Amino acid sequence: MGRSQLQPHVRMMWPFNRSEAAAPAVATEQRADSIENPTVPVSAENFLAFFGHSSVNLPNVTTDNALRVPAVLAAVAFLSRTLAYLPLHAFRDSDKGAVQVGGKLQTIVRDAPNSQMGSFKFRQYFWQQVFTGGRGLAWIERSGSAVENIWPINPKTATIKRVGLKLIYRVDGRDYPAEDIIDIPFMLRENQTGHYGPIQLAAKAIQLALAMNDYGSQFFAGGGVPPLALTGPLPQGNEGLKRAMADIHRAIESAKQSNKPLFPLPPGHDLKPVGFDPEKGQMTDARRFQIEEFARVWQLPPVFLQDLTRATFSNAEQQDLHLVKHLIGHWAGALEDEMNLKLFGRGRGTRYVRHNLDGLMRGDFKTRIEAIGRAIQTGQMTPNEARALEERPNHDNPAADELLVQGATVVLGQQPERGIGDNGGPPLDDKGDENAAED
Repeated sequence: MGRSQLQPHVRMMWPFNRSEAAAPAVATEQRADSIENPTVPVSAENFLAFFGHSSVNLPNVTTDNALRVPAVLAAVAFLSRTLAYLPLHAFRDSDKGAVQVGGKLQTIVRDAPNSQMGSFKFRQYFWQQVFTGGRGLAWIERSGSAVENIWPINPKTATIKRVGLKLIYRVDGRDYPAEDIIDIPFMLRENQTGHYGPIQLAAKAIQLALAMNDYGSQFFAGGGVPPLALTGPLPQGNEGLKRAMADIHRAIESAKQSNKPLFPLPPGHDLKPVGFDPEKGQMTDARRFQIEEFARVWQLPPVFLQDLTRATFSNAEQQDLHLVKHLIGHWAGALEDEMNLKLFGRGRGTRYVRHNLDGLMRGDFKTRIEAIGRAIQTGQMTPNEARALEERPNHDNPAADELLVQGATVVLGQQPERGIGDNGGPPLDDKGDENAAED
């Protein structure tokens, strides 16, 4: 089979929604005499190009453009806000159990880590760095052994190196020991200094999502009309092709301005769409599958990325439990572990910090009140402790500081004094007749 000749009918391509015409490049097509082309070895990177599969220039993935993908934005925003919303307190062990500490330490942990940021804002920024670039860093400012402030660090400005067995964090030309740095990586590399970030690990999936976003926006920006190819006998030479393309472009623009769906074409010519429309390319299904992909990357149940395709009342509730047990609780524990080690040292004694995961239930008033009532009735919590959870003042009744037990809901240990029977009713006689007293 010899060289193929150029056909007398040349196809001319131009994007429908572009205002400027561009001259098409004319290239000759060459084919080998056999099915195997010796100019394209099997080991070459462009081997598939021999079969018509050319490489595609996908967009470069950065944190900024990755957040343009709605599912990525939803994952990062949801996780960072949820973890920042959890109540965080400093406690001290005592003979009576855990007691919240007061003073500056509680202010730093619970209210404001420094004079410029509240606790929510500080932790939201911290977790945003973990769930985008893959690492959250913060510096503990001390005065002697006392903690004065906790300041966030931009991870992009930090360099981590190992000197002997110790880690050194270099930020803005200054070195900090690991003992003064709160460090939460998304996933550590084998050298324990580098890290992997979720956006980096999911770069290919994000590239596909960005490409679909761009294709969809360009498609619908052109009125839902894909790029078109003009076929038919066309003038030879670049100048003739430019004039023909300009004529067709003016005809299309005139039809758009007149709100008429018709425009003239030269005799013997035809317009044909190039590529696939979104429906035939299963673009909708592919974009829905991307939500599942990003849910896997951040380990989120799909319902929290606003994917309710398969959601029901029952499985949505189970996904809520899965979120706390298998995701939020893990990351909350990671921050608690790091803060306990860096704030108080290995021999921290009786002090520690802890999240209150019950804070995730604050939006469900009915469930929260029922759980608190159950805890009071089973002797697990005093009424005043329950009131403190709702930020209400202690009740004046001294019995509000006593544990109660289910029955007539009286102070634990005082049932005999008030003559309460086993079932919470009036005392029974020897025969078990509750009406014996009246007889």
